[in-house]
Amino acid sequence: MINDGKFGKYGGIFVPELLIPALEELERAFLKYKDDKKFNQELDYYLKEFAGRPTVLYYARNLSKKFGCKIYLKREDMLHTGAHKINNTLGQGLLAKYMGKKRIIAETGAGQHGIATAVVGSLLDIPVEVYMGSEDVGRQKLNVFRMELSGARVLPVKTGSRTLKDAINEAFRDWVATEDTTHYLIGSTMGPHPYPTMVKHFQSIIGRETREKILQKKNKLPDAVIACVGGGSNSLGIFSGFIDDEEVELIGVEGGGDGVETDRTGATLCKGTEGILHGSLSFVLQNYDGQISAAHSVSAGLDYPGVGPEHAHLKVTGRAKYDSITNEEALEGFELLSKYEGIIPALESSHAVAYAIKYAKIPENRGKTIVVNLSGRGDKDMFLAAREMGVKV
Repeated sequence: MINDGKFGKYGGIFVPELLIPALEELERAFLKYKDDKKFNQELDYYLKEFAGRPTVLYYARNLSKKFGCKIYLKREDMLHTGAHKINNTLGQGLLAKYMGKKRIIAETGAGQHGIATAVVGSLLDIPVEVYMGSEDVGRQKLNVFRMELSGARVLPVKTGSRTLKDAINEAFRDWVATEDTTHYLIGSTMGPHPYPTMVKHFQSIIGRETREKILQKKNKLPDAVIACVGGGSNSLGIFSGFIDDEEVELIGVEGGGDGVETDRTGATLCKGTEGILHGSLSFVLQNYDGQISAAHSVSAGLDYPGVGPEHAHLKVTGRAKYDSITNEEALEGFELLSKYEGIIPALESSHAVAYAIKYAKIPENRGKTIVVNLSGRGDKDMFLAAREMGVKV
């Protein structure tokens, strides 16, 4: 390996020996093409013309007036496929094409990464297969149809908790057997090196745009940047624009599920302990014997018992703060943004919205400028949200 991919002591490479050549090949390709003029011109074209970048930084006037802070929304929900995931899938998909790979595999929880991978496979004419826990297949049926409509094959995973963790397990098993011809397109800043660094690189466009836009609008940096955290790509994407600015508070919001005091939670950084999962050292939800615990969140994208290693480093160094929002609070955020701004957020993003509202209600925060990364839109969650809110549709 050219680089061990460490963030402090977190990260690294903890995989079967059979995967080391594939990871080395991927790292070499990433380092070669990330600064390559032709590669970046092509990627920039697709980000603008296909995905719809740049996205706007929207002042949520009604929400701001109601809660006493200046709340801005980074509208990643306006991208093609409905979430920030397309930034990374375009980057990795193009990298797979330049590497000469004939097949792409991916994992997905909420389905947004699966859709983004499927459409990129269609765009670049590379076959795509997506592993998805059967539990998530059931609660995200619309996204399954969208993936299949875009030409991808969806492979339900019926082992373990039948959610994102198990989908990742199956994707790694596949990659071990097919790495010569296959690229595993991981959707978040987790996994073995070089994935955490590479995914952050492709998502850092969120932070660059946000920084530029807020300086244009306010002529100063925000007081706080808030984003939901599952594996960690949307949050690291926006945090990356402000990590060196100590005066900007960085806040990651995890899926609290039924509460961090219960066993039904996805709040890895709030409740978890150090451990190894899916190829890297980070924080994980595990029992005293080191067995990975089942995570729970109303949002499938936050229903993961691990987190990217850079988030672990940001937590222990104190550069970022991490908190959790329960299912009930997230649904309230979902409803409030829809009611006051006419913007229906993904349930993942609803966690960040709900936390921003709690933050704004603290008296000493009154008048502060907050940026919330609205990482995805809520179309995919309408039936689930209606059911949770007791509405028949």
